Amino acid sequence: MRTCLVTGANSGIGRETARGLARLGHRVVLACRNPQRGEAARRDVAATTGNPAVELMIVDLSRQASIRDFARAFLDSHPELHVLVNNAGIWANRRRESPEGIEQTWATNVLGYFLLTELLLDRLRESAPARIVNVASQLARDLDLEDVEFRRRSYSGVSAYAQSKQADRMLTWALARRLEGTAVTANAMHPGGVNTPLFSKGGGLLAMAASAFSKMAGKTPEEGADTVVWLATSPDVEGQSGTFWIDRHAVPCRFHDPAAEERLWTLCASMTRAA
Repeated sequence: MRTCLVTGANSGIGRETARGLARLGHRVVLACRNPQRGEAARRDVAATTGNPAVELMIVDLSRQASIRDFARAFLDSHPELHVLVNNAGIWANRRRESPEGIEQTWATNVLGYFLLTELLLDRLRESAPARIVNVASQLARDLDLEDVEFRRRSYSGVSAYAQSKQADRMLTWALARRLEGTAVTANAMHPGGVNTPLFSKGGGLLAMAASAFSKMAGKTPEEGADTVVWLATSPDVEGQSGTFWIDRHAVPCRFHDPAAEERLWTLCASMTRAA
């Protein structure tokens, strides 16, 4: 039985990813911030799939201390890790900071991916073949490596989200280079316009419009999770790494820039003190 870890698994794409993996017979760990919602998701996934090997662990991906505590607990209790799905994310209409004083969208959507992956990477290598799937987005732009926290720029929720998703893609390409020659792969994907609570929680006119559109014309969370589960498990993509995927198809990414990716990697390592 392969062990899979899914962040942000209490709802939306994360819950459906966990459900898809559990349905395939894998051991699935749901990494959630809210214990009550996380437990409800765990019970739901276990009941609907008939798979009792569904676990809940609590982590706040905006807090580095929480991520480190989570990683220690996970490594102590799970001798193997074959799939890591970085999915947890936020869209914030107003600028807020994490307990460590980092702009919260960057702290969650970027540093959360980066630090958790770094802390679990040795376990993934030991368990290889293994796969890392980063949930990104086509809404990706505006990355300013000189001001990722909007300390000088006027804050915009959509720009903060979009730059975080650009960064998620770029970090995936940098990670894939570091994994060359191993049996661990790293890919990023866009789930499509999915009807999830993400946009509605952000507030603001654009978030409201995106939420309304997703409710009327968006994919279901299950449809949005399809490519995630496929990338995590399918023999069709065995050994493929460093690629951006939409609807199970590899597509070009305009953010392939090794020099910029390395600058971003160095910045994230400095901000998480994981260099």
